[in-house]
Amino acid sequence: MRSLAASAAHTSAVEKLIPGGAHTYAKGSDQYPAGMAPVIERGAGCRVWDLDGNEYVEFGNGLRSTTLGHGFEPVLAAVHASLDDGVNFVRPHRMERQAAERLIGLIPSAEMVKFGLNGSDSTTAAVRLARAFTNRDMVAVCRQHPFFATDDWFIATTPMSAGIPKPVARLTVEFSYNDLRDLERVFDTFPGQIAAVVLEAETVDPPADGYFAGLRGLCDKHGALLILDEIITGFRWHERGAQFIYGIEPDLSVFGKGLANGFPLSALAGRREVMRLGGFVADAERVFLLSQTAGAQPWALAAMLAVIDAYERDQIADRLHRIGRDLRLGIEQAVTAAGLSQYFQLRGRDCNLTYVARDGRGQPSQEYRTLVLQELIARGVLAPSFAVSAAHDAAAIAHTVDAVTALLPAYQRALERGITDVLRGRPVRPALRARG
Repeated sequence: MRSLAASAAHTSAVEKLIPGGAHTYAKGSDQYPAGMAPVIERGAGCRVWDLDGNEYVEFGNGLRSTTLGHGFEPVLAAVHASLDDGVNFVRPHRMERQAAERLIGLIPSAEMVKFGLNGSDSTTAAVRLARAFTNRDMVAVCRQHPFFATDDWFIATTPMSAGIPKPVARLTVEFSYNDLRDLERVFDTFPGQIAAVVLEAETVDPPADGYFAGLRGLCDKHGALLILDEIITGFRWHERGAQFIYGIEPDLSVFGKGLANGFPLSALAGRREVMRLGGFVADAERVFLLSQTAGAQPWALAAMLAVIDAYERDQIADRLHRIGRDLRLGIEQAVTAAGLSQYFQLRGRDCNLTYVARDGRGQPSQEYRTLVLQELIARGVLAPSFAVSAAHDAAAIAHTVDAVTALLPAYQRALERGITDVLRGRPVRPALRARG
């Protein structure tokens, strides 16, 4: 059994200093089995080491941001070179033009771009643009897609809505993915009131044939803007985004996470007619778009340019899909051989795999998910998901498949004798919850 004593002591201390013990809810200790939440000391490639010296093959990659792996040398070299020239100035840095031209040349729907620090800010800026452009207040978001922003317009719809005025929540409504009739119902229920439709291109379920063409048609018919959240799909599905793969035509799209391989950078890109409202306009009211002291730092833009170079030179998106496909095949073969295919399942695109752990009734279960995490961590795999990076080598994939194979007997015992027979502590909990 691995010792996590130093990590446990650190977690106990930091929870007295930082609300929730982490600066991102998805990184909280409540998302891991009790006493088994490693605190990371360092990372290299697809591996990380905790305070106790334990080594892990890491999946999820900084909440899916380090698609090239930790410490990817060409990105670090670009950042280091930029740092030597300074980090912030009273006027824009020359690299801002180069970065804007490069990204606009990449993204099919982009005519203008504004860089920010994180995906939440850029998505909220897109919503503000849509409201100003349409002169409407309401926003429709996809209910199957878990997270769009930390700001009131979205968080008001979640169980963690404390502190947000109730009238704000009424301005955001939900629709179902792959269901054009449901979105049409939303437009009919709130005629002339929906400023924007916000969704990801794909999470665990792919778009149905014709879905995005139909979505584009509904938005045009009802005068709403289509905002595509590419925070995850951009630079994971493809460097040109999922919109390139599926032929989606958004008015605005937002990018983050893999954009700079974990460095804080996001981008809002879209049609000039809409984006211009955040600049110098005399024929309309100006929109306060993104204006941040640390916005568009040259070192972050240097990281982005190095990321784009790597994707285009080394066909990184193809590699992510290939690595994920190998992982999927290995795990599914092991699960099938154990007779547990109806209980433990992989979902999503090969480059962005997640898993579902089901109980004896076939229902998704936090207890069984905790069991999987518990057994994987004990075997040196840190996997809140199975989202891969380009740094996952054959040895890491083999190690992970072996770890999954080794945990399946415990899963079988839980089904036969009850989960309490094998689970050593309390179950993990949803990150967004009202209490506790």
